[in-house]
Amino acid sequence: MSAPTTGERRSRMPNPLPFVPEMAQVAEGLHKVMKNGSIPQVTVHLLQLRAGQLLGSTYFAIRETGNLRRAGEPEERITAVATWRDATCFTGAERVALELVEAVLTPNPSGERVPDELYARAGEHYDDKALWTLIMAIAHIGFFTPAALIAKPIPGMPPGQNYTD
Repeated sequence: MSAPTTGERRSRMPNPLPFVPEMAQVAEGLHKVMKNGSIPQVTVHLLQLRAGQLLGSTYFAIRETGNLRRAGEPEERITAVATWRDATCFTGAERVALELVEAVLTPNPSGERVPDELYARAGEHYDDKALWTLIMAIAHIGFFTPAALIAKPIPGMPPGQNYTD
């Protein structure tokens, strides 16, 4: 199999569902948890945009930027995700969610990735169900990271239409 030449709008690989149909059930479960109402969908999209930026995934970055625009988020907040630490447009709960996704996806050479202090701050903003929902929103990105980076689905295309077939 050869990768597409530069400039072609196609993924490296075909749609995975004909090969691993079980993947749809896992994805459906993760999507269901993320929409359980315990945290705002905007928070999910913000943390998933930050994850896409950290992973260097154009697919995730475009998808989540589009989701945030469709949710009516102002460009200032979307753009500020990359530099959220000094941006003034995020709530405390959103900041904790962004910090959690960074902690999970970024090595910490001086200690554990999610120290007790960060966990305690998260607990100030989220109850147990909401924390588990945040964890599953990060897990969703983790589940799809290999596909986004290896198969390289077409950024901006809806699922199922973003692979070669």
